[in-house]
This record gives sequence, C-alpha cells and structure tokens, in this order.
Amino acid sequence: MKRFRLLNLVACLVTTSSYALEQGEYRLNGFGSAGITHLGGEENGRTYGVAGQTNDSWRGDQLSKLGGQIQYGVTDTIGLTFQATVKPEQDNWKANLEWAYISWQANDRLILRAGRLRNPVYMYSETLDVGFTYPWLRLPDEVYSQVQLSNYEGADAVYTIPLSFGALTFQVAGGQAVNRNIFGLDKLFDIDYKKIFASNVSLATNGFGTLRVGYTEADIDSDYNAVVTTSPDERSNVSFGSLNKQKSKFTSVGYQYDNGTWLTSNELTRRVIEADGEDASKAFYLMGGRRFGDFLVHTTYAQLDEGKGRQSSWTYGLNYNITPSVIVKGEYKRVDTSGKFNGVFNESAQESYDHAAYAATNGVSGSPSRNYDGDIISVGVDFVF
Repeated sequence: MKRFRLLNLVACLVTTSSYALEQGEYRLNGFGSAGITHLGGEENGRTYGVAGQTNDSWRGDQLSKLGGQIQYGVTDTIGLTFQATVKPEQDNWKANLEWAYISWQANDRLILRAGRLRNPVYMYSETLDVGFTYPWLRLPDEVYSQVQLSNYEGADAVYTIPLSFGALTFQVAGGQAVNRNIFGLDKLFDIDYKKIFASNVSLATNGFGTLRVGYTEADIDSDYNAVVTTSPDERSNVSFGSLNKQKSKFTSVGYQYDNGTWLTSNELTRRVIEADGEDASKAFYLMGGRRFGDFLVHTTYAQLDEGKGRQSSWTYGLNYNITPSVIVKGEYKRVDTSGKFNGVFNESAQESYDHAAYAATNGVSGSPSRNYDGDIISVGVDFVF
C-alpha cells in the first residue's frame, strides 16, 4: 500500500494528464534535496557547474532545494497547478514560481494548458527540481548545462494515444521567456527567449522502457559585456558576444528503462545557434544501474563536444532507500577536458579576455587557454512528501 501511494505521489509531480481532480478537490505535495558537494584534484579555487556553486569547499547550495506543488480542481475538467521552489542562484537563495498554469482536460486523450510551464527540452525537464525521480544527485552536467531556461510563459497541448503495449504521447508548446538570467563568465547576464516552439513525442511501453524525441527552438537576445583589464593601466568594458534574435535549436533523443532491478537512462543532444560562427554542440550520457534490495549501484559516462574541445566524465553512485519516500545518495564524478576547452568549469571574464588576447597576438600578451580536470564528491538526500 505504501509503495502504491508513493507511485501516485510521484506521478502527481511529474505527469500532466493523469490523476485529474474533481471540482473543489485539491492536492498538495512537496519535494526537496539536501546535500553537499566538493571539487577536488588540481583545480583549487576553480568553480564548476552552471551556477558556479561547486568548488574546493564543501558547499550545500549546489544540491539543496525545497519545493511544493498544489493542484486545485475548478471543475471536473479544468484545474489549476502551482509549483514553487526555494533554491540557490549563483551565491544567493531565491524563491521561484516554476509552474502556474490552468489546464483543460478536453477529453480522455487531450489536455490543453496555459500559463507558466516547464520548457520541455530534456527528458527530465518536467522533474528538474524533483531529484527523487532520477538516480543521480546532480543530473549529468554535460547535457543539462546546455539550456539554462527551465520554464516559459505560453501554452501547450498534450495528446496521448493508448496502445495495447503502452502509450504514445505528443506535446506541442509555444511561448516566450523574457528578463531571465543566464550564467556565464562566472556571472549572471540578462537574456530573452522569444518565439519559443517545442515539440516532442514519447513512446512508453509496458515492458521495454520509454523512448523520447524532442525539438525546441527560440530567438535569443543577450549581450555578454564585462569590465576587464586590457592593459596595465586601463580597464575597459569589453563585449564577449551579442545575440540579437539569433535562432537557437536544440534536439534531443532519450531512452529510459527500469524493471525494478535493472535500469538505464540515456540521452543524446545537439544544440546550434545560427550565425554565431560556432559549430553545433553535441552531448550525451549513458547510465546503467542495478538494485540490490534497497540499494542502487549506478555508473554514468557523459561527454560534451564543442568546437574542437571535449569534456568527458565518469560518475559512480550508490543510493539507499531509507524509506519509500527518502533516498540517500552518494556520488563520485571524475571530469576531464581536452582541446583547450574549459567545459563546465567556469572562467572569469578576465581569464577569457587574456586567452583571446594570447591567441590574437601569438602569445605576445595575455595567457594561453588550458584544460581543467577534477574530482567531484557529492552526498545528499532526496525526498518527497
């Protein structure tokens, strides 16, 4: 009975078309993570991750968060959903309204939603903050660092076709996300996503796992400017790039399987920004794991290729289910970069300027770019209630 109740609870947090409420009913659920992480190896003083919160100190803001979700049935077919979180953004904690939408169950197969919704770029987009729903403490950075936008304002339609061996689900979404933040050069910049269009199709089978294919595009506006030292006696505001309505395209293919003993999760992505002069970024991860009673042992290989550079990593994890709704997780991740590529390791604006100056002057000024590597240890707890 506890196991069945837990599956229902998790489903409420991750699905869009199941468990409809009757008029006047409401459902309140919560979720969270508490953990610490540490970057070791040769990179003393270096930061890692999309918010720069992993470094050579034991820090809890990279992994820790708390969230809640409430659903209310306005009628038997119309509902309201709100999801809020408290989590860190760079070095500050911030309250976020992740979901705020109205939904209409048009029939048994079609649901329409409008408001603030999750940006469906990844296989785990719907549950980015619900660590209980995936085996890692931190999702593979090589893939999940590429698109930092988690939600948008707009609408979507989800259509599900029941099959004798499972279900086929189609999703189409559109909208925009303006005045958002993006982390780069070890600081936050403003960014706008206009004309967002997303679509994906998922085939969930009864015995062979789930296959998902997705595509998202948007027009991006952002300016990367920072004040740096350009000569011994001069500091200047330098542009590190400008995106003016440039089309960004993101394609993903994912597959999950879990029979209660063996499990695997895999995702392949491709990101391209038109007219920025850069090649497409390609990334993937492959994860396999096995349960031994309440324990789960898993291994993940991940890789990110940008230009002529590469970041690769191996992650080894051990999880333990204390209760059906609480999981203790421990991970060791070894990260390496090559090809003068800093990967998900963070460089300051000054470092980036010095690298560009070194290349432009054939080593007369600035400093050469370099590779980074490190060992990341993470320990924490994921829970739902």
